[in-house]
Amino acid sequence: MSGLDHPPVVQHPSYGVTPAGTDRSVAAARHLWGHFTNQGVWAGGTVPTVVRGEGVYFWDGAGRKLFDGLSGLFVVQVGHGRVELAEAAARQARELAFFPLWSYAHVPAIDLAERLAWLAPGDLNHVFFTTGGGEAVETAWKLAKQYWALRGRPHKRQVISRAGAYHGTTHGALSLTRISPYVEPFAPVVEGASEAPSVNAYRSDQVFWDDPAGFGAWAADGLEKAILDAGPDNVAAFFVEPVQNSGGCFVPPPGYFERVRQICDEYDVLLVSDEVICAYGRTGGYFAYGDLGYRPDIVTTSKGLTSGYSPLGAVLVSDAVYEPFASGETYFKHGFTFGGHPVSCAVAWANLDLFEAEGLVDRVRQLSPSFRAELEALKDIPIVGDVRGAGYFFGIELTRDQATRERFTEAESDRIRAYLNPALYEAGLYCRADDRGDVVVQLAPPLISGPEDFRFIARVLREVFTEVATGL
Repeated sequence: MSGLDHPPVVQHPSYGVTPAGTDRSVAAARHLWGHFTNQGVWAGGTVPTVVRGEGVYFWDGAGRKLFDGLSGLFVVQVGHGRVELAEAAARQARELAFFPLWSYAHVPAIDLAERLAWLAPGDLNHVFFTTGGGEAVETAWKLAKQYWALRGRPHKRQVISRAGAYHGTTHGALSLTRISPYVEPFAPVVEGASEAPSVNAYRSDQVFWDDPAGFGAWAADGLEKAILDAGPDNVAAFFVEPVQNSGGCFVPPPGYFERVRQICDEYDVLLVSDEVICAYGRTGGYFAYGDLGYRPDIVTTSKGLTSGYSPLGAVLVSDAVYEPFASGETYFKHGFTFGGHPVSCAVAWANLDLFEAEGLVDRVRQLSPSFRAELEALKDIPIVGDVRGAGYFFGIELTRDQATRERFTEAESDRIRAYLNPALYEAGLYCRADDRGDVVVQLAPPLISGPEDFRFIARVLREVFTEVATGL
């Protein structure tokens, strides 16, 4: 792969100086600790700095204009620079900047909880607010434990998630995250989490390549086996993303969720739909479980709820799970100082107003097929193996051989990823070369994106993928 030995060098000059007069690249290297970031790279003076955003674009410190092909991090549904959301935050801050939801309520939280309950299909009528997705997952696990204890089954405390899944980084959520490099530095994490198969059909046994329903049945049967191995009297909940993010947008096969629901009902296991990424239009509806046609007991959400303009998460709970807490004899012994922050709730309300005014849910449903078609057309490049996803949430997996689905070696994969990110960035596209499995490029543009944007994405990907294929 000599052609990929020298990826494009993306210069990130400093963006002015801090109020103290320090070059901002120097200040970042000295004082700012990036998330999932190799600080040694920053120490070398190359600190990528984003300075502003507008619509589907953002600009870096070098003045580059880039298409935001990942909505920040699956977040900025309505695009950057929406004055409506900034003004909603300012109005609420002037009226009531903060009050906790500890035995008190405030108007923005009341109104938003009602609106979410009305938007959610089925009987998920009760909303517990957090400040983000990891907290929402943590909340759901604790809720499941206390729920079963109140039902007289205190041993039901264990949980199951799928192979390769990412559910967050707090200790409980990290236990549900099945990515060894993320977990190992912090072991032991919270006990009681085990694993069911993922729905990575592209990397399934060859016998299932032309039998997606058979693969779905096999994967669901793996959940049943995991429950039986742990003991049904011990398992509280199964956590599952509607479309699994980590590894690259795994869409459930036909019949999978129908069988999962049956298994959860048979063994009294709560089904938790982790929609931190998938809710609020990402897969086409306000909630992905409605898009995919299944019934969860609990739903965790965040990210697109405010389009990132203020931190907020929400856990939606069914009537049945809420019932033991409704009598006044006990309460959910859990909370966060900033959960349901008034300003965040006001921003979420304004964000949902934009969804309705601009028809964003219908827009995603109508335009997703054209987005997929642009990406599917890239399969004439020999290394493009699979295009998968839903709504405005797609992954493109690269492979050494399309017919056999041969994987790249670990060394090749590392070199391809090292080339992809700077090459795509240099070409004006910000997206993600996922490093948690096979080589996959993920795309999740703002929901305001349209056909012209899809063509731009495909054009950049074609140029870069062709360079990779040539360099093999």
